[in-house]
Amino acid sequence: MQFVVALMKKLPIVPIALFVGGLVFGLLIGWVIAPVEFVDATPSYLRADLQEDYLRMAIDSYRLNPDPNLAVQRWQNLGVGAQQAFTNIQATPGTADPAVIKSYGELITNVLQGQPPVVEDTGLTTVQTVTLVIGIIVLLGLLGYGGLYLYRLLGKGGSGEVTPTMQAVEMNRKAEKTNFEQLGLAPPITQTMTTYVLGDDLYDESFSIDTQAGEFMGEYGVGVSESIGVGEPKKVTALEIWLFDKNDIKTATKVLMSKHAFNDPAIRARLEPKGELVVVEPQSQVLLETATLQLLATVVDLEYGHGALPTDSYFERITLELAIWPRQG
Repeated sequence: MQFVVALMKKLPIVPIALFVGGLVFGLLIGWVIAPVEFVDATPSYLRADLQEDYLRMAIDSYRLNPDPNLAVQRWQNLGVGAQQAFTNIQATPGTADPAVIKSYGELITNVLQGQPPVVEDTGLTTVQTVTLVIGIIVLLGLLGYGGLYLYRLLGKGGSGEVTPTMQAVEMNRKAEKTNFEQLGLAPPITQTMTTYVLGDDLYDESFSIDTQAGEFMGEYGVGVSESIGVGEPKKVTALEIWLFDKNDIKTATKVLMSKHAFNDPAIRARLEPKGELVVVEPQSQVLLETATLQLLATVVDLEYGHGALPTDSYFERITLELAIWPRQG
């Protein structure tokens, strides 16, 4: 369940919401607001048994009113289903006079002889056909994009390989949350563990802040701020923590940097506009404050990557504990 929750947090919620909303809106228009209405439709749209009943009535009417034009028109109204219906009536005439059935058939044969065969109306205009084809292409494109996104998100899903996302979920589960009440502090409004693992290039966590009554107070989260080097996966050298308060016009932001990034003037110059720069250390804490909220971020676990890049330059993994309190005074 935790893996599913973590996965949902990484999905592109806005595009998915827009797609679902557009789909629902389109169905609402097509089925409720402006549904397709058949006007003066021919019996060719009826089921086969009902077409047969219609032709029986047409033959019975021909017995009383032998109008050849009317008889042919009713035959043509059945489209390609007329011949099969007539064959069934010949096999089982029921209460109909076989002589009248034969006379009706001969009339139809004589009148329609030499005319091109009736082509069944599909009910789709050229514009409708083109629209349908375009819709199918768009739908296939969206499905392909969604499949590619999930493949990249989960790695080789279904192969049994443990992906970075799965590793992060397991680390969050094992991490022990701080008991702030034992420290003499009030329990936080919300308390969350979040872990970045090397290879999770889409790492971007966000959480809602709500009162016990369900009132929305704001949001907070953490995501990738800066990477170093080239190639895949990204070598993350800085994370960005943010706190949004609905009662504050400004979002509080701080950048957690590796030791190498913190001491590199070029990287510092790029990241300074984002917020206060902080070098991360195991068990270190960072405080963010807004008008009515406080966020305390604790570095629960930290391990740097080892490779061709400078020492302590990128994170192999980092687990953060994020706790929110109302700001007093």
